[in-house]
Amino acid sequence: MNTNWRTWGWVAPLLRWRDRMLGNPEFQRRSLRLPLVRWIARRRMRALFDLCSGFVYSQVLLACTRLGLLQRLAQSPRSAAELADDLELPRDSLDRLLEAAESLKLVEARDGGRMGLGPLGAALLGNPSVGMMIEHHSAFYADLSDPLALMRGELEDTALGRFWAYSRSASPTALKSEDIRDYSKLMAASQQLIADQVLSSYSLQTHRRLLDVGGGEGAFAEAAMRAAPQLEACVFDLPPVCERARARFEGAGLGARAGTCGGDFLNDPLPAGYDLVSLVRVLHDQDDEEAMALLRSVRAAIDPGGAILIAEPMLGTRGAEPVGAAYFGFYLMAMGQGRARSATEIRSMLERAGFRDVKTHRTAAPLLVRVLSARPGAAAGAS
Repeated sequence: MNTNWRTWGWVAPLLRWRDRMLGNPEFQRRSLRLPLVRWIARRRMRALFDLCSGFVYSQVLLACTRLGLLQRLAQSPRSAAELADDLELPRDSLDRLLEAAESLKLVEARDGGRMGLGPLGAALLGNPSVGMMIEHHSAFYADLSDPLALMRGELEDTALGRFWAYSRSASPTALKSEDIRDYSKLMAASQQLIADQVLSSYSLQTHRRLLDVGGGEGAFAEAAMRAAPQLEACVFDLPPVCERARARFEGAGLGARAGTCGGDFLNDPLPAGYDLVSLVRVLHDQDDEEAMALLRSVRAAIDPGGAILIAEPMLGTRGAEPVGAAYFGFYLMAMGQGRARSATEIRSMLERAGFRDVKTHRTAAPLLVRVLSARPGAAAGAS
C-alpha cells in the first residue's frame, strides 16, 4: 500500500493550491502578520535561509576544527582576548568566529565574559571521528563546487574518487599501503559508534564465526569479538587493508581469535565456513549489479544455518530523509560508485539473492545506521 498521501490523486489539486499560496509574496507578507500562522511562516523562513546558507555554517565548523578552538574550550572557558592570542587571529576575526559558533551552539557565553563549549561543541568532541569527517569534507566540497558538472559526468577526476582509491581502480588488489592508508584510518575512526549501534540491536551469542566483508582495519570485528567472547572473526578486504587489520588484532590481544583474508570481494570467492557474514557500510558503496553479485557471493559462501547482517544508513529513514537522499546521494556520486537504498530495496535484493526471513533490527540512532539480517534459503534466487 502506498502510504505517501502526497501521491494520492485527489490530493494533487490541494498541493497545487498550496504551492501557489506559498510562492505568493503577498501571502508570505500576510502570514507573518497573522498570529495563528505566524510561527509556521517564521519556521519556514528559517528553514529556507538555512538551505541557502548551510555552506557557511559548515565552513564555520571547519574553522573551529582546524583551529582546535573546541579542544581549548574543553580545557577551560577562556576570554576572547586569550583565544585571539592563542590562535594567532586578529581580535575582530576571532570575535566574528565566536559569534558565529555561538549561534550554531558550538560555543556559549560563560561567567566573566569568557566562552565555553556549547552543547553541540561538547557532543562533537565526544565523537572524534566527526572531526575527521569535517576535515575530509573539504574534498567533498571541491567536487560539489559545480554540481551540474558532477551530475552530467563531466568531472573525469574527483577528489573523493582519488580518496577512495579502490572505487576507480581497475585492479584493487594491486593497491599499495599508501593508497589505502587515509581512507582506512577514516573508516576505522568512525566505526566504533556504528559498531555500538549494530551490536546493541543484533545479538551475536548464537554465532561462532564471523566473516566481516569489506571490514577495513577490523574495528567492527574487534568490537564484535569483545561483545561475544565465543566469537572468532575474519576480515575480508584488500591485501594492504588486511595488513592493517592484522596489526590491530595483534595490538588488541585478539590475534588468536582473529584472522584476515586478502582479496577483492567483487571478483574473488569469499571463504566458506562462517555462520555470520557482515556487510557494514559496504553495500551502499556498490552499484546495483555489483551489490547483487556481492549478495550472491555471500549466499554461496555462508553456512546453511547462518545469517547475513547488513548495516548502513538507508533511504527513507524517518527524521533523517536528507541524510540518505541528499548527503549520501551526492557523496557516492562524487565517489564514483554506489547508491543509497531503502530498507525495502535491500530486502528485495536479499530475497533475489536467495535469502529469506529478512528482519529489521531497531537501532537507537537510525540516522547513523539501520540493520537488516536474513537467513540463506534453500537455493539462490533468480536475478
